Amino acid sequence: MDETEVFEAERPRLLGIASRVLGDHAEAEDVVQQAWLRLDRALARDAQPDSSGEIENLPAWLTTVTTRLCLDRLRSRTPVPMDDDLSDLEDSAPDPADDVALADTVGIALQAVIDRLSPRERVAFVLHDSFGFEFGTIAAVLDTTPVAARKLASRARSKVAQPAPEDALADWEVVDAFMAAARGADFERLLQLLAPDAHIGADDVAALSGTPTSIEGRDEVATFFNGSAQAALPIYVGDRPAYAWYHRGEARVVFDFTIADGRVQSIICRGEPTTLAQVVRRSGVEVVTPRARRSSDQ
Repeated sequence: MDETEVFEAERPRLLGIASRVLGDHAEAEDVVQQAWLRLDRALARDAQPDSSGEIENLPAWLTTVTTRLCLDRLRSRTPVPMDDDLSDLEDSAPDPADDVALADTVGIALQAVIDRLSPRERVAFVLHDSFGFEFGTIAAVLDTTPVAARKLASRARSKVAQPAPEDALADWEVVDAFMAAARGADFERLLQLLAPDAHIGADDVAALSGTPTSIEGRDEVATFFNGSAQAALPIYVGDRPAYAWYHRGEARVVFDFTIADGRVQSIICRGEPTTLAQVVRRSGVEVVTPRARRSSDQ
């Protein structure tokens, strides 16, 4: 079997890895195609007289290249570098029972929390828990030690296994539905999603960028957001779903939501560095119908 045949045989597995790591099938296909182009260039170099030799283990080589390409893409999505400090985790082997329990649910669980994991956590978790790679192999992909790779997977596993509270899920739905209504200039929908005493506030830094320091009342807040926020991107602020206005690839103002009883209670615009330092981009946001009351108060 020549290299092209090996690649085609490995393509479904590579696509599966990339899809799980990235959470996007189309992007995964691009990554696998990039891996093929790198293989083609590598084979061309190996054919030169002064080449150091051919690839010894082509499936392993393809796995490493594909995963590192995924890692590059994950890092490019994250405007603020994420800390992979592993000192708070014990150096202990994973419980095989945990692996079995997660195996059948990893697809759903990973999609639910995928944006909370750092790029290296995601790679370690997917390669080990979804595809059964040894930590020595994962360490080589991440250019770290097996102990560190195991700790990354352990921390990711704990995040995936921790159930999200029901009200947090509702917050997701309300925040994303509100921003979708704002962009679509759906004034009635905005009114439905706002509490009667909803208000907008801003810290001093956000106010300097032109954000109003105070807007009170549902109608006034809906009017302010109606047809706006076109450039806002979905993010996390810590563990809370939010949105942010970006400029030249950096978050400058965060729209920090407070949700009460399935409605937007307040939106505080924040620009202080301590808040911006917590910002992490999230992807795969869909327009959803929140489990909130759909009729406005009389």
